[in-house]
Amino acid sequence: MLVTHGPLRTSRHVVTVGNFDGVHRGHRALLERLRTRGRESGLSSCVLTFEPHPREFFAPGAAPARLTRLRDKLELMAEAGIDRVHVARFDAPFAAMAADDFVERVLVRALGTRCLLVGRDFRFGARRAGDYGALERLAARHGFALEAMPDVAFEGERVASSAVRAALAAGDLARAERLLGRRYAISGRVAHGTKLGRRLGYPTANIVLRQRPPLAGIFVVEADDVEAGRTLRGVASVGRRPTVNETRMPLLEVHLFELDEDLYGRHLRVRFLAKLRDEEKFEGLEALRAAIARDAAAARGYFAATSDA
Repeated sequence: MLVTHGPLRTSRHVVTVGNFDGVHRGHRALLERLRTRGRESGLSSCVLTFEPHPREFFAPGAAPARLTRLRDKLELMAEAGIDRVHVARFDAPFAAMAADDFVERVLVRALGTRCLLVGRDFRFGARRAGDYGALERLAARHGFALEAMPDVAFEGERVASSAVRAALAAGDLARAERLLGRRYAISGRVAHGTKLGRRLGYPTANIVLRQRPPLAGIFVVEADDVEAGRTLRGVASVGRRPTVNETRMPLLEVHLFELDEDLYGRHLRVRFLAKLRDEEKFEGLEALRAAIARDAAAARGYFAATSDA
């Protein structure tokens, strides 16, 4: 899959536009339709997405939690068989672009759109002034086909990024998995920390989270060590470490069982299997150590029970 940024040379594409946060079942249905439409018309499939998320640009403090980092989103789109993803920087000039200009300058001139697939609730342009009716008018003017994608429901529930966030915030990992079509995961590079976990007897692989995550607490996890091509089991905390050295931004700390080596700089993909409890503030390090021991035992029990099932 080709990933592009910045100015583009005009090509010919079947295009869809959106944030695609989470790349859930609804997104994947749209991506599959995009691929099919491309094959039928002999054109490349292209996704136009944005970085940062527009709501992060307009109101950073009130923006929704991120489900997927850009890297993970691109990997999921590649798995879906998309030919090209163009990542547009969402900044002040882009935000101020009028709806007609967005269609002419971005969709027609830059991306060479021959067919556009979006939902009927799609809004675009400065102040979200453009709607599906405006797209119908502009598609006729510029000579590209326009196709509306219906909402996708799974087991009676409309699939949306907001629904996935709500499930994760409630600790309902099973519901999130149904909506996503896979286990929820966070990935990133292992960074150096304060070594507190090592001093407590439970060393952790720490992943710094650049955006607010959609879930918090203590979890049973599996972690793919991407470079080594192996999967490890463990227990993880997503939170601000309120007992000691509280952090401003949540941190992902993963204690991996039966691992006696440093993972600094390695890329881990951490899948969340079950929630054990919410994050707590303890009276001291001994109380924290005891809680971690209980969490580790509970996670081992989970794996023992599921392995026997």
